[in-house]
Amino acid sequence: MVLAPETRRAGEAVLIADHHSHVDSLPTPPRLSKFHAPEIVFGPHSLAEAAHAAVRLGARRPFVVTDPGLMSAGWPGELLGELRGAGLAPVVWQDLTPNPKDHEIEAGHAEYVAAGCDVVLGIGGGSVIDAAKGVALLAANGGRILDYEGIDRIAHPIPPLIMMPSTSGTGADVSQFCIVTDTERHTKITIMGRALVPDVSVIDPRLLVTMPDWLNAATGLDALTHGIEAFVSLARGPLTDHHALHAVSLVNANLARTMHRPEDTGARSRMAQAALEAGLAFTNAILGATHAMSHQVGGMLDLPHGVVNGVLLPHVIRYNGAESPERFVPIAQAMGLDVAGVPAEEAVEQVAVEVRRLADEVGVPSGLGKLGVRIEDVPRLAELTLGDACLTTNPRATEKADVETLFKAAL
Repeated sequence: MVLAPETRRAGEAVLIADHHSHVDSLPTPPRLSKFHAPEIVFGPHSLAEAAHAAVRLGARRPFVVTDPGLMSAGWPGELLGELRGAGLAPVVWQDLTPNPKDHEIEAGHAEYVAAGCDVVLGIGGGSVIDAAKGVALLAANGGRILDYEGIDRIAHPIPPLIMMPSTSGTGADVSQFCIVTDTERHTKITIMGRALVPDVSVIDPRLLVTMPDWLNAATGLDALTHGIEAFVSLARGPLTDHHALHAVSLVNANLARTMHRPEDTGARSRMAQAALEAGLAFTNAILGATHAMSHQVGGMLDLPHGVVNGVLLPHVIRYNGAESPERFVPIAQAMGLDVAGVPAEEAVEQVAVEVRRLADEVGVPSGLGKLGVRIEDVPRLAELTLGDACLTTNPRATEKADVETLFKAAL
């Protein structure tokens, strides 16, 4: 049974305490771990802090990456005013489309060089932030952006990065990931490395109110996926577990509320925190099969990443839970589900059902077929999934046939 939203909010501390007690009883692999995080400034009207951070990081001609939608919403204009007020001469680049393309990032890098810029600021959603990271990477290392696919292939330190997310879900503003669309292969590549963790993340929940509903739903489900996949990841640890579970709790309690009551500033702030905590979890614990598969669908069809995650996640939960169901009990508790005394396998099913229920409530299609994926696409999508870095930390060993089965189930 799902707690009513009012009950869940009132009892959130109890729920968190309950699932933490269960987490403490789970075996934790003994290992050394690192926890990467930028300096974080969080709260309403914090946007001005980005200008102070730019000055502190030595900016004179900052390169501001954004997109036409954000320009229309007015947030970059506010940022530019703050930067100019701090004595800086910003350059704006906004020639971006969703799911940033390799050639777009390389064009942005050319603009950066031509303008003689230094610090890179990204204000926007995950696509903008990934593009900003890509520009900074090329500014210090040269070549083509696709040259850096994989893990820790960045040789030289990149320019300082300051990120201001305008969506509540991607976590790109705190992560060591950069996701780029390879336009020749029609897939997404993952670039991962400590150098890509921004220096400063400025999270102003005001920016979330201008998201269209579809983007709010997509990024919220992305945050939920980050939390769940980070918690069951092979690279998880006690520091990531805390953030992952709290993110799951916050998304499940607040995402639908932001859809039904867009001006609810409390719910918006809690979703901003959910995105932040999910980002801190997954950048350190990495992810799993949902993201490895989603990257391929998004790259092939240029679809919203979080929407694809929302379709795939219940199927991957059942797949992973068939082998390690106990990890899903704390997740169920974080979602406010009544799993007291039930077998762990039942908790897995309840989590999968609850994810699908939330996806239905926020308007995400029930199958990949409705997004344009065809049965004949499955073998290629599965093959590409096997090469995605996110699959390496999936808790269950996964072969091509397994991925094909998952894609077919999600059609």
